[in-house]
Amino acid sequence: MNGKILIVDDVATNRIVLKVKLAEAGYQPVLAADGASCLALAQRDPPNLILLDHMLPDMTGTEVVRRLRADAALRAIPIVMFSASQDHGAMIAAFRAGADEFLTKPIDDHILLARIRSFLRARDALEGFSAPEEGIALLGLAEAPATFRPAGQIALVFNRPETALQVRRDIVAHTADRVQILSADEALSVGQTSTGVPDIFLIETDYRSPGGGLRLMSDLRSRTHSRNAAVCLMAPQGHANAAVAYDLGANDLVSTVASGEEVALRLQRLLHRKREADDVRARVQNGLRMAMIDPLTGLHNRRFGLAQLDAIASAARKSGQGFAVMVVDLDRFKSVNDRWGHAAGDAVLVEVAKRLAANLRAGDLLARIGGEEFLIALPDATLAIAQSIAERLCLAMQEKPVRIADVGALRITVSIGLAVSAGPQPCEIHGTCTEIVKRADHALLQAKSLGRNQVTTSQTAA
Repeated sequence: MNGKILIVDDVATNRIVLKVKLAEAGYQPVLAADGASCLALAQRDPPNLILLDHMLPDMTGTEVVRRLRADAALRAIPIVMFSASQDHGAMIAAFRAGADEFLTKPIDDHILLARIRSFLRARDALEGFSAPEEGIALLGLAEAPATFRPAGQIALVFNRPETALQVRRDIVAHTADRVQILSADEALSVGQTSTGVPDIFLIETDYRSPGGGLRLMSDLRSRTHSRNAAVCLMAPQGHANAAVAYDLGANDLVSTVASGEEVALRLQRLLHRKREADDVRARVQNGLRMAMIDPLTGLHNRRFGLAQLDAIASAARKSGQGFAVMVVDLDRFKSVNDRWGHAAGDAVLVEVAKRLAANLRAGDLLARIGGEEFLIALPDATLAIAQSIAERLCLAMQEKPVRIADVGALRITVSIGLAVSAGPQPCEIHGTCTEIVKRADHALLQAKSLGRNQVTTSQTAA
């Protein structure tokens, strides 16, 4: 796993030793001797992770963290702070400022490297979407950060109920997040209940048996509903499997002797990072959805509709069943826009889309492919079935006026061109449906020329 790591330490020997160890592990170390150099290097070429000494000649490491977190371009960089002192107040201050980890020297090499791998693995999971100017913004998916966040949900999974209750008491004194106690079975089934999936699982490392917490974490990671939850393990200080825990997917590891304030701050930092990742995934999913959906009607758009039509044709060819295609066009729609304005026209299109969808079968395709034009595909449909559905759609439009605020009731009708696949024609064989759509479109023109508000069928290719 490659990554640029900025090492910030005022002792040259420490910097060199860390540089050698990280280079041997395949990373790209960059060195700084004070806080100002750290900030300048980070702004010039942001690293993937920062290893930061707590005591620097020009400012404290905590102050460096505050300045990094205040910079929008740098605030997402993981920061691991280390110190030769075991000053609990310094550690708490570092976490409050936004540090992701605080390690006491001498640092175990295996744990440090595992911790680095853990942070960079989380970064790689969102690779390509983390830099707004290069990723999401160019895709049109960027949005302002949320200004309100509901309380997080933290689940405790411990061997002894009394231990869980004590940990819960220690945590709730320092957080506004909701803390609940679950058994392993309850943790694994949370996605099937109405209570929602916890944002963070705090699990005893040796739950039920030595290493049981690691196995439970792996189970949670393998399940769809909980795979994106953060996992923090609680283990005795100096636990032998700390490095293994990080490599198996733990987001953090906290000692059983840690104060409630430290545990709460670690969990708050995990919650912050988990929510950032959730936001990225939600924006990407919404962007993908918007790439397939017509924003006005909520129907599939032309591009996705035609791709789905190809899939329907391919399935029909394999099964030997026919399918039907309709092109639906609103009659005299231009007059609605000209007389009542585009807002009224949009309202008509939304209502027409609803009526079309309400009168189709489950599994039928409905897409908006033009201003007032819709595409419908009916899998496994004979001519008789398709004709019946098309007539029902015409009736659904004309039997009830469309009511528009400040305008009144508008009588809307549609014309429909219908084409039915009649065996493995060349267009279906090659997986494209240009020809059958053309036939439906030609039938639509005939319906228009014959007086509108009717269905015209073109059963076979010309």
